[in-house]
Amino acid sequence: MSSEEKIKLELKKVRDEFKISESDCGSSRVQVAQLTTKIKHLSSVLHKKDKHSRKGLVAMVQRRKKILRYLRRTDWNWYCQVLSQLGLRDNPDYKH
Repeated sequence: MSSEEKIKLELKKVRDEFKISESDCGSSRVQVAQLTTKIKHLSSVLHKKDKHSRKGLVAMVQRRKKILRYLRRTDWNWYCQVLSQLGLRDNPDYKH
């Protein structure tokens, strides 16, 4: 099985775990979970001199951070649940 197929299976599993309804594939919880999976995969295969992939990785981290800020602002319970399930840390410097 190729790396691309493995990541697709992992994304499907994460999507099924975090979705609320059967047609849910774009909610903020699902987006954060998918971005976290992609970030973990990319950071494990990233080389020191690979500047273009590093730029993409930083962009994904920033996108996840922005979605987490939105989730924290709108639904605190889901925010706490997503952080605990994905093993992410809370950002105490967040300002309202």
